[in-house]
Amino acid sequence: MLLAAAPAQTDSRQVLLDAMSSELSRNQQQLKLQSHEPPYFMSYQLKDYEQEVVAARFGAIFMDDGYRERRLYVDARVGDYAFDSSVAEGLEFSFSTKGTSYTARKEGPLDDSPLALRTSLWLLTDEKYKSALFQFLKKKGEDVYSVEDPKRPASFTKEKPSTFVQPPVARPFDRARWVKVAREVSAQFNAHPELFDSEVRITADKVTRLFVSTEGTRLVTEETLYGLHVSAVTRAPDGQLLDDSRDFYAPTEAGLPDDERIRQSAAKVIEELMALRQAPAIDPYTGPAILAPEASGVLFHETVGHRLEGDRQDGDNEGKTFKGQVGKLVLPSFLSIHDDPSQRSLAGEPLNGYYLYDEEGVKGQRVTLVEKGVLRNYLLGRRPVEGFLQSNGHGRSQGTLKPVARMANLMVESTRQVSDEKLKQMLIDEAKKQGKPYGLIIRDITGGNTNTSSYGYQAFKGVPRMVYRVDVKTGKETLVRGVEIVGTPLSAVNRIIATGQKRGIFNGFCGAESGNVPVSTVAPAALLQEIELQRAVEGKDRPPLLPSPAAQQAPPPAAKP
Repeated sequence: MLLAAAPAQTDSRQVLLDAMSSELSRNQQQLKLQSHEPPYFMSYQLKDYEQEVVAARFGAIFMDDGYRERRLYVDARVGDYAFDSSVAEGLEFSFSTKGTSYTARKEGPLDDSPLALRTSLWLLTDEKYKSALFQFLKKKGEDVYSVEDPKRPASFTKEKPSTFVQPPVARPFDRARWVKVAREVSAQFNAHPELFDSEVRITADKVTRLFVSTEGTRLVTEETLYGLHVSAVTRAPDGQLLDDSRDFYAPTEAGLPDDERIRQSAAKVIEELMALRQAPAIDPYTGPAILAPEASGVLFHETVGHRLEGDRQDGDNEGKTFKGQVGKLVLPSFLSIHDDPSQRSLAGEPLNGYYLYDEEGVKGQRVTLVEKGVLRNYLLGRRPVEGFLQSNGHGRSQGTLKPVARMANLMVESTRQVSDEKLKQMLIDEAKKQGKPYGLIIRDITGGNTNTSSYGYQAFKGVPRMVYRVDVKTGKETLVRGVEIVGTPLSAVNRIIATGQKRGIFNGFCGAESGNVPVSTVAPAALLQEIELQRAVEGKDRPPLLPSPAAQQAPPPAAKP
């Protein structure tokens, strides 16, 4: 018996990509305001977001939800690659009151409707083109008052087109398992009423991205990211707010820790917070310190990484720390740094900053930033920097924000490595040399922030969590609290004496002008000859007046024999 062959399943992504290409072609051929320039470049991007989330507190589910949305981004440029309508992020000219009566929506249809998608893109393109014309004319007027700079880079890089369609990526989510885990693990905190709030949160995110441009690029990519977060909050007797957490990320559900490891992580958070409540607060400190790998990674991310982003090398509002420094020694000669979005994992551990193509349609590329202390390159999107006229695939953004050059997987390498034992002894020796009664070891850090603008001081701040005072006479380590890392970037990194042998991974998210993007930093422990710690914000709020209801249900301590 003969059976008709089953029809091939239509890839809805391809249908939508074709619709985007058709609308882009129509606008490229026909869009023009009389006696004005047509767009010389346009691109369309659709991002399809799917998320599942389960969160529990006090042994009960507080959130069990999911959502889906599609977001559109249109880039329309007037002029040419050398000089166009683009302006720095946040500096769009808005002195006209025209064209503000209607703003096209940036949401895309959830139905796979080519007509609905094309209509949404048509409205957005019309708005973007009119805005680009206004900005271009205003920018040309502003240029009359500016000194001519023969070295001024072009406005936009010209890139070769790319075509890539990634196979669909599954996003399983075992909701029943995660509900059970969230309940059970969050209940562990009920036995410790001193920890007045806590949460166990599991998320599963997927972003399907469709991209087309008038240069001929056509892309379909899919990225998944699972997150598991265990966190808790308490107050020290003097009122200081203390928090601790364990955060896990993986591109697959199977990559998340098993149930036992999650329970152990919660127990560790409880142990550390109970110890921090009893730890003494220390005074501001200047002296030698060891930053453990994750803390060292945050230091390099804040002090060096952000300052090597290409968009920060131009503009009156930027500090331009490393502008004109290519080929010069900017770090100790035993340090090298590169950024590689194409690396998915390291030693079996996934890296958050992995991606195939950036938000501007350029393939992510490995970039050597610093080689043996010498500056070699910058992180670049499609906004050129003097001497670097092509993107290296680092134009990144969240949602529909305008892409700018950002870090991905920042990796620090060292040729001056010593064992952990030797590094600690070097810390003690340096503290003695400086006449200090102790040195510090910073073993955990929550994150940091930095100022790269020309307004205010070029400074950075880190928020350490687990800080240990090392007595120079005995080598004994004592947990302390109450300080934050502060300093100027070049001074801090150039005081690194040596590094450890093992590199650690810090996975997280980085916030900047173009939103929050997933990043990783890989770095060894670092011994700094001098680091400055200022007093952290001193909380004076009272803890809850009544004991937690959980305290009444907690089992009494076992009787001693």
